Amino acid sequence: MHGNWLDRVNSPEDIKKLDIHNLELLAAEIRTHIISTIEKTGGHLGANLGVVELTLALHSVLSTPKDKIIWDVGHQCYTHKLITGRKDRFHQLRQWEGLSGFPLPRESEHDHFGVGHSSTSISAAAGMAIARDLKGEHYRVVAVIGDGALTGGMAFEALCHIGSLGKDLVVILNDNAMSITNNVGALSDYLGRIRSDSTLYKAREDLSLFLRKVPLVGKPLARLAHKFKITLKNMLPGQLFEDLGFAYLGPFDGHNIARLQKAIRAGVERGGPVLLHVYTQKGRGHVLAEEDPERYHGVGPLKVVSNSKRETLSYSRVFGNTLMTLAEQNKNIVAITAAMPDGTGLSGFAKRFPERFFDVGIAEQHALTLAGGMAKEGLRPVVAIYSTFLQRGYDQIIHDLALQNLPVVIGVDRAGVVGDDGPTHHGVFDISFLRAIPNMTILAPRTGSELAAMLSWAFEQTGPVAIRYPRGSAGVEHLEPHFEPGTPIPASIVKNGHDAVILAIGPMVEVALEAARQLEPECSCGVVNIRSIKPLDGSLLRRLASNKKCVLTLEDHALAGGFGSSILELFREEQGIRVECIGYPDTFVPQGSIQRLHDEYGLSVQHVVQTIRKLLPGRPLKAVARKDP
Repeated sequence: MHGNWLDRVNSPEDIKKLDIHNLELLAAEIRTHIISTIEKTGGHLGANLGVVELTLALHSVLSTPKDKIIWDVGHQCYTHKLITGRKDRFHQLRQWEGLSGFPLPRESEHDHFGVGHSSTSISAAAGMAIARDLKGEHYRVVAVIGDGALTGGMAFEALCHIGSLGKDLVVILNDNAMSITNNVGALSDYLGRIRSDSTLYKAREDLSLFLRKVPLVGKPLARLAHKFKITLKNMLPGQLFEDLGFAYLGPFDGHNIARLQKAIRAGVERGGPVLLHVYTQKGRGHVLAEEDPERYHGVGPLKVVSNSKRETLSYSRVFGNTLMTLAEQNKNIVAITAAMPDGTGLSGFAKRFPERFFDVGIAEQHALTLAGGMAKEGLRPVVAIYSTFLQRGYDQIIHDLALQNLPVVIGVDRAGVVGDDGPTHHGVFDISFLRAIPNMTILAPRTGSELAAMLSWAFEQTGPVAIRYPRGSAGVEHLEPHFEPGTPIPASIVKNGHDAVILAIGPMVEVALEAARQLEPECSCGVVNIRSIKPLDGSLLRRLASNKKCVLTLEDHALAGGFGSSILELFREEQGIRVECIGYPDTFVPQGSIQRLHDEYGLSVQHVVQTIRKLLPGRPLKAVARKDP
C-alpha cells in the first residue's frame, strides 16, 4: 500500500494496522487536509495541527468507542473526527447542518462528551471512571487537557478529587505553552521549567531507582534516609501532580508517535491516576501558524495562507480603544481578562498600561471576584469576557459584585449568536441571567459611538454595569452621544410612527429601522433604540405604546427571560397593548453563519415586516419565534 493513507482510514481500527512510518505519512496527509479545509470553512487551526500525532497515538493504543477519550475544550478534535468515520463530511465543518467544530455525542459514538468550554475534561472523565467501577465494567478513560485549560480552577478541583480516590484514569497534559495567547501564571512557569530540560524525565527514573535502593538500617539511619528521600523527591519534575495523588510520567515529545504509544501504554497499564505530560508545537506544519500561534489559533475562511491583516473597527476594538483613553485620564482604571486580551480588544491596553492589566488565565470566576476586591479598595476595574464564558462566573456576579453593589464594569463581548462555533459559544443567555440580579445595570449599544459613551458613563456609577455588544464591525455616528452620569441612560426614538412601534436592542435597531422603512406607506411604524435594558426607560415606553396598535420587541437573544420578557412585565397591567416578541425559542441555537441563523429564527428584516403585517389586523397576543429548523 502506498500513499493516500487518509483515504484508507475509515475507523480507528484502520489506524492500528499501520506501522510507525505509515502513521507518520498519515499525519502529514491529515495536516494538509486540515489546512485545505480550514481555508474554506474557517476554524481552529493551531490547536488541531499541534495534536495530530497525539491523536493517532491515542487511537492506535486505545479502542474507542469502548475506551473513552475526553477532549478538553474540543477545539483540537479535527484529526479525531477525520479518523472516526467523518472524513467524507469534513468539508462541511462548522457549516449549517454540517459537522460541529467540537466533539458532539449525537454526531458520533466516538465523541463521548459534549464540550466547547475549557477545563471540564478531568471532571467528566472522573465521572465516567467512577460509573465504570460502580457498574463493574472494564474500559479505559483518558482526558486530554491543554496547559491553558489547566489554569481553570475546575481542572484542579477534579485533580484533587480523583487523586484522592485512586481510580484508574489517565490525564494527558498537552503542553504547548499556549491557550489562545501565551499562558500566564505560576503553573505556566512551573511547566516551562519541566519542558525546558528534556533530561528531567531520565533524572526522575534514575533517582526513583536510586531511592528504592537506599537501605533503612536502624532508626536514626532510617529517619535520615527518609529525609534524604523527601529532599530528592521534591527535586524531581512533576512533583506537584505526584502530591495530588497522580503518578507523573514525562515530559514526552508530542510529535514522536512511537514514543507516545509507549508512554500511553505505560500510563493505562500502570493503574490508578496517571498524568502523562507531553509537549507539542501549536500550529505545527504551517509556517505562519508556527510563527504566530496566537493569530492562527482560530481563523476565518481564506485567511490561512494569507499574511495580510484586515483592519476593521469592531465593537471589541472600540471598547479597548475607549478604555485606553479613559485610563489616561483616570489612573484607578484597571483591566482584567480571562486569557482573551486580543479577542476582547485589550491588547493595546496591556501594552500601554502593563501594570494595570491583568490576564488571569482561563479563570472567569477569579477574574470577577478579583475585580470585586479591587473595586472594594477604590480601583475602577473593567472585566472583558465573552458572553458565553461569563456564564462560568455567575455566582461571582451575584455574591461578590452585585450583593455588595461594587462598581465593576463588565464588557459582555460576543453577545448574540456568533456563527460557526455553534451553541457552546452563542451569547444568547446573558440578558436573562443578568436581568434577574438586583443592583445590576445592563446596557446594549447600537453603534461603536454609543459603546464608547456607555463605557465612559459606566465609570461614573456606584454599582455594577454590564455592557453587551456583538461580534463584528461597529457603526459610528457622526454625532457623538453623551449620557449624563447622574441619570439612567434614556431610550432613543430613531423613527416616529403612529400604527406600531418596534423596540430593539443593539444592532437589531438597524433591522427594525429597515423593516419600518419597507412597511411604508401601508404602515407607520416607529423604532426605538432601547440602550438600557435594565433599568428600562419605562415612562417613555409607556407613552410610546399607549396609542399604538401593536408593540414588537426584537433581540438577538433567547426569549425566555430576555428583553422581550421585560417589556411584557412592564406592560402587564396596561390595557389594550399588544406585545409581540421576536428572539430565539427555548432551544439551543445550532451552528451556522450569523445571517443564516437570523433568517432561520426570524430576526431578519423580512420576518419583522411579515410579523407587523399580521399584527395590525388585530391578531391575538403571542410570542413569535421560529420552530427548531
